[in-house]
Amino acid sequence: MLTKRIIPCLDVIKRRVTKGVKFQNNVDLGDPIEMAVRYSNEGCDELVVYDITASSERRPIDIEMVREVAQAIRIPFSVGGGIATLEDMSRVLLAGAEKISVNSLAVKNPAIIAEGARAFGAQCIVLGMDPVATADRQRCPSGYEITTRGFRERTGIDAVEWARQAEQHGAGEIVVNSVDADGTRAGFELTITRLIAEAVRIPVVASGGAGCAAHLREAFELAHADAAIVAGMLHTGDFTIRQIKQELHAEGVPVRMIW
Repeated sequence: MLTKRIIPCLDVIKRRVTKGVKFQNNVDLGDPIEMAVRYSNEGCDELVVYDITASSERRPIDIEMVREVAQAIRIPFSVGGGIATLEDMSRVLLAGAEKISVNSLAVKNPAIIAEGARAFGAQCIVLGMDPVATADRQRCPSGYEITTRGFRERTGIDAVEWARQAEQHGAGEIVVNSVDADGTRAGFELTITRLIAEAVRIPVVASGGAGCAAHLREAFELAHADAAIVAGMLHTGDFTIRQIKQELHAEGVPVRMIW
C-alpha cells in the first residue's frame, strides 16, 4: 500500500514565510530556509515553496531562494510562482527543485502543461488550482469554479472539468487548494477534493484548512487524497510532523514513519 504524504507549504513574500486566511491578511512567520530544514528534519515527505507575489508583481521567481532550499534539505520539493515559460521551469529544476507548480499560467495557457511534461516528464508538472464554491451550476456543474491570481479573478471554469483537462494535457499531480477553507484550520474542503480524486487517475493533494491530524485522515479516507498540505498548524508550533504522523499511524493511516 502506498503511504500518504504530508507536505508542509511555505508561502513566501520577500524572503519571509507568511500565512493568511482565505488568501488575505498574511502575517510574517519566519525564514523559509530555516523552516524548510526544520520540517525536513522532522520527517515531512515533501515540501512546497510558493513565491506568492512573483506573478502579481510580474517578476521571475526568486531562483536564489530555490537554490538555497535545495542545498539545505534532502527531500523532494516543488516550487510555484513567477513561472511563465519552459525556460523558467528549466531554471527551477536546475536550481534543485523536484517539481514545478503552475496555476494561473496554466489556465491562461493550458499548452504549458503539455510542453512542460514533454520537456521534463509529467512527474515534474503539478497543476495547482484554487477552486471556490459557486451557485452557478450552469457554467460549473460540479458547484466549484476555478479562480486565478490569488482568488482575484473568477474564470467561469468548472473545477472538475479543468482537472480532467489538465490530466489530458500531461499534468502529473493536482493540488486542490480550497479558497473557502484556506487558513481556517477547520478542515479540508472534502467535497471538491473527492470529486477531483474520483475524476482523474493522477495523484491529488488536499490543501487548505488543515488544523489537526484528524483533518488529514478525513482527506485521505473520505476524499481519497494521496497527500495533504499543511501550513498554519505547523508554523504556529501547535503540531510537529512527528506528532501528526504518530497520530495517523495509530489510526491505521499508512504514513512513512520516522522513529
